[in-house]
Parts: sequence; C-alpha cells; structure tokens
Amino acid sequence: MPGLIVKPRSRIFHGHDWVYSTEVIKAFGVPTDGDEIALKSPNDQFLGTAIYNSRSHIVARRFSRGRQELDAFLFHKRIEAAVAYRRRHGVDERLCRVVWSESDGLPGVIVDRYGDYLVLQTLTLAMDRRRELIVDALRDLLQPKGIVERNDTNIRLAEGLEHRTGMLFGDEPQPFTVSIDGLEFEIDLLHGQKTGLYLDQVQNYAPVASYAKGRRVLDCFSNAGGFALACLGAGAKEVQAVDLNAECVAQIQRNAARNRLQVDARVANVFDHLKDLEKRKEVYDLSCSIRRVLPRRAGNSKRRAAATKRFTFVR
Repeated sequence: MPGLIVKPRSRIFHGHDWVYSTEVIKAFGVPTDGDEIALKSPNDQFLGTAIYNSRSHIVARRFSRGRQELDAFLFHKRIEAAVAYRRRHGVDERLCRVVWSESDGLPGVIVDRYGDYLVLQTLTLAMDRRRELIVDALRDLLQPKGIVERNDTNIRLAEGLEHRTGMLFGDEPQPFTVSIDGLEFEIDLLHGQKTGLYLDQVQNYAPVASYAKGRRVLDCFSNAGGFALACLGAGAKEVQAVDLNAECVAQIQRNAARNRLQVDARVANVFDHLKDLEKRKEVYDLSCSIRRVLPRRAGNSKRRAAATKRFTFVR
C-alpha cells in the first residue's frame, strides 16, 4: 500500500486524524487521489490507514489505526455501529444524524434521517467515489423509502468535487413537517438549506431554551429557527433571529406562524448586524451563535468536528 511519511509533532501524533499538506515529509509508492494509503512516522512506525487527496489542503484523513480496506464490509460495519451507538444513548432514531463523518469513522460522510427518508452528503473524494457502497449499506440497515443526495455544499470544492443534488434511491419526497419538543418544523429535503435542519443541534434546543423564560434572546445564524422558536416556546419575552439566507428567514417565519409564535426574523449579515446592534446599544439577555469546536469523544482519542451553538448571557 502506498502512503505518506508524516513529520514529527504533527497533529496525528496527538490524536487528530487529519494530515495537512504541510505536515508531509514525502510520499512512498504512488498514492492515488481517492484511494486508501498508509501513514507512517519518520522511523517507519505505522500510524494507520487514511483516504488520500493531493488536491486538498487536508491530504489524508485517517479512518483506521490498522490496515483497512475501504470496502462494502467496512461501510456496513461502521454505519451499523453508528446506529447502535445512538440507540444506546436514547437518540430519536427517526430524527437524527445517523452518521457524522470522522466521529463515526467515515471521513466526509454525513447521513441525516427524517422519518422514512435519509439525506446523504459525501464531502471527500474517496467517499464520493464509493457512494454506491454507502447507499447499499444504508438500504440494508435502515430500509428507507428514499435516499436524497445533498452534495451542494462548497466544502466539496476543496476536494475537487462538483455540486450535485437529487435522488439516489426511492421516490422524491414532498415537503413535510417534523415535531421537535412539541414544535412543528417544515422540511424540504431536496430544496431546503443543507439537509433540512441542523439535526446535530436538536438535543441542544431544550437546554438552551431553559434559560430563555422572560428574557430577550438573539439567535444568530438561525437556519430554520430551531433555537429561536424553542426559546419562544419556553416563554422568552422577545426573540430576534438573524440569517443571511432569505429563504431561511422565510422558513423561520412560516415555522413561527405554524406554531402560533411571534418572532422578529431578519435577513442580514450577522457580523454587520452585531456591529449595528452595538452602535445602537441594544442589549440582549441571551445570545446564540454557531462556532466550530472539537469535542473529545469519551473513551476514545478521536475528536469530532462539529458546528455547535455557543450561548452567552449578556447581562
């Protein structure tokens, strides 16, 4: 198996599964973009098996500490383990992120479940080339009515991949609603933003909303308004939701009307809007925004990259 020799003190020696182009001493064999490669230290210590893409700044993403082929058996076992992990922790299996990239050992694979439908994103070259194997495993394990492809994110461009959206299996789903903690949200899997909702954040709605009663709340990068509406449902005095995407704001307004809630939803660049609020000396009791973090998985040295809501008391 061809591979890369990684510089000492690189991230991978501290538990991180990515290798950046600046961390490579040299290649051995002839690594091919989209294939599996071996990772080694300068003293020939084997570090694991990774997927390779010379076009990306992240040239290698480790998916195994051993020697492993990226085949049908691996996809079936990794997805099966991901489903079982969520089941053990009481996650709603019919409304959740079933597969979450590196955290489930499949770098660049996102699978969200909305009832009988799955939404798939393949954000790395190697996983995109093995899309049919992933679809076969999902059909076998979860028996969905349909699998939607939402590969229209710009993250794919860094991997040299084009945008692509459509049906990978089954009938095209019409827009529908889902219920989260008593609130109704509309979902359009083929035409909405991203995969429909930020499903990785659903379990955070209630904890954040528990601080909202009687408070003024500012929800930034609101998407479909999950945090904004959860706060209103919990008794917030006032909620302003801000997002740059006009369709997201329209969706927030429709979701608010569906739940008989009043929300101040605005189309704006959040950073410019925050500066304007500061100039006008507007004060909110609770603010929510998105940031990138790398929480450590319990009992495991792997780390998962997640878009996580940060909430802050302003006063």
